Amino acid sequence: MNEPKPPAVSTAPETVDENRLIAERRAKLTALRAQGCAYPNEFRRDALAADLHSTYGEYDAAWFEANPVQVRVGGRMMFKRVMGKASFATLADRSGAIQLFLQESALGTGYQAFKDYDVGDILGARGQLFRTKTGELSVRVIGLKLLAKALRPLPDKWHGLSDTETRYRMRYVDLVMNEASRAVFRTRSAIVRFIATTSRRTKSFSDAFKLRDTD
Repeated sequence: MNEPKPPAVSTAPETVDENRLIAERRAKLTALRAQGCAYPNEFRRDALAADLHSTYGEYDAAWFEANPVQVRVGGRMMFKRVMGKASFATLADRSGAIQLFLQESALGTGYQAFKDYDVGDILGARGQLFRTKTGELSVRVIGLKLLAKALRPLPDKWHGLSDTETRYRMRYVDLVMNEASRAVFRTRSAIVRFIATTSRRTKSFSDAFKLRDTD
């Protein structure tokens, strides 16, 4: 009697979609390379998101109108919402996140280029701080540059990266998506620096870690 054959393994829809997205992004990178500007390095930011919030978080819309503040920010685009001739995006750097407000009237052809960017891309933006109608501190962008193309889509923004095994196996994605994980690594780095500084006064740095490992 013939044993029943196992069911055919079907390709999961999410895998097919991810492969398609990766192929599309690679095609975009190929086009950028053909233009000779795939990885520009002349952009220099002058502010971090957390510093902007701490320095200007208490000022209202009228203050920004009377006191223009020009900034240059850079980071990974974590959110994008295109609404015709105006769009919003969220840019995340190592300190936090800041909202961008982009208009076709201000960016010209740069706005059309932005519409082709993907969530996960690394961008550099320059513009003026202002308050939106909802009170969010934002940058009204007058200049935008794609600094690095992300070839793989980020995890779903609502569910994030919650599976523990996946987080450990793909730590680089975990650090992109989870602020708590970034905080853990920053704390660990601070502890290691403290141990290194202290051990130089008493014993070698390697001896300090040998002592830790034998605890």
